[in-house]
Amino acid sequence: MLYKQEFGQDFDLGFDLESHPYLIDKSWHNDLCPSFYFNVGEQYYVLWVDYADEEQREEDTPRYMITKGVNEGTEDKPEVYCEANSEEIGSCENYEDLKLFLRSFI
Repeated sequence: MLYKQEFGQDFDLGFDLESHPYLIDKSWHNDLCPSFYFNVGEQYYVLWVDYADEEQREEDTPRYMITKGVNEGTEDKPEVYCEANSEEIGSCENYEDLKLFLRSFI
């Protein structure tokens, strides 16, 4: 899994990624935390998953945050990035709230 390669084998997402097969790992070590994209129709979104321990977070952000994304690749080979100056679509600290939020999209 890419997020483990980029952020360490012990990084805890707080949920089982296999429970959300529509989340595509796009984690990159230059980012502050792991990220995953998904789409609803034509619109792409990026889910950021920060460290559970607030002391490990580089910024004052919630553990889970969703922003709008943009596909700079093709439909067959998407390259999804956080939209420039993208505002937060939703955020929360716990998985139960995230799960409800994701269900409202999917």
